[in-house]
Formats: sequence, C-alpha cells, structure tokens
Amino acid sequence: MTGCTLLRKSLFGEIIDGAMRLSDAGRMVEKWWRELKNKFPTIEIDAFTTMPNHFHGIVIINHPPDAKRNVEAALRGRPEKGHPHRGAPTLGDIVDWFKTMTTNGYIRGVKTEGWPPFPGRLWQRNYYEHVIRNENEMNLIREYIQINPAKWAFDKENPDVIQTPPAKKEEIENILGARP
Repeated sequence: MTGCTLLRKSLFGEIIDGAMRLSDAGRMVEKWWRELKNKFPTIEIDAFTTMPNHFHGIVIINHPPDAKRNVEAALRGRPEKGHPHRGAPTLGDIVDWFKTMTTNGYIRGVKTEGWPPFPGRLWQRNYYEHVIRNENEMNLIREYIQINPAKWAFDKENPDVIQTPPAKKEEIENILGARP
C-alpha cells in the first residue's frame, strides 16, 4: 500500500544524499506501522519506508482456517453464518486504523512539539494498493521500497520534480533521438 499526505506536503522528514532522514513525525508514522501487528494479530508487516510526503508498506493478511472456509462457501453461493472474512481484517480496515492513529499522533505533535500543521487532513482520502501474487513480484516490490529514497529526485510524489506532460515528453524524446 502507498498512502500520500494531503497536497503532498513533506511532513515526515527529508531526503539527504539519497537517504531518508526521518523527522519526529516520520518516526511516529513508523511507530504506528509497527504497531499494526499488535492491533491485527492475523497480519504481518513486511518491507516499508517512510518518505517525506508518503509511505510505502507491504501487509500480509493471513486468514484463519475458518475464514478461508467461509470465503470459499460464500463464493459457491452458500455462505456460512457470519461475515465470510470473519477473523481477518481487510486492507481497508488496516489502512483506516493506520491513518487514524498517525493523524491523531500528528495532531498531538502539532499541539505539543510545534510540528508544521497540515491542511485539513493529514492523508489523502484514498491509497494505492496492489495484490502481490508471487514471490518474484514480492521481491521486486521490496526492492522498489528499499531504493525509493535514492530515487526521490525523480519520484512523481516529489513536489520539487517538474512533471513533463506526455506530449511534450514525446517531442523532447524525438528531438533527442534525432541528434547525431
């Protein structure tokens, strides 16, 4: 999952020489990320990184044996009693809790530590998600998360990067390709 701050405000630290230097707010975000496994005992957290204005993390949701049976029954059109995913949180449940706890923590930091205030909400309403389907994909995403700070100068989430519109980019590439 990837969550971005509202208006992509850089509130969690800065990138220096390709490495993330967390602010107190960034350390608070990571504290709540690590706390997820205590709130949701059926999950595991994997690779993650806090960036100046966004967060990347992998969550592994383990379904208890009875939840798998309930999901299979629901897919056959004969759900057993109760919610088919009983016992296993959804990614939405996990992200909602994470955003709530980090927002509350950030508000405390604004009031007591002088952290920069944020405009209305700390996080954008939605988040990016991707279902990881195999070990190769898992390794590629882990690598992406690990090297993300080193690529900050080119990151589309970096507000200092000037985004070139696709048509202009194609025109530039054609000009550069035509050089001797």
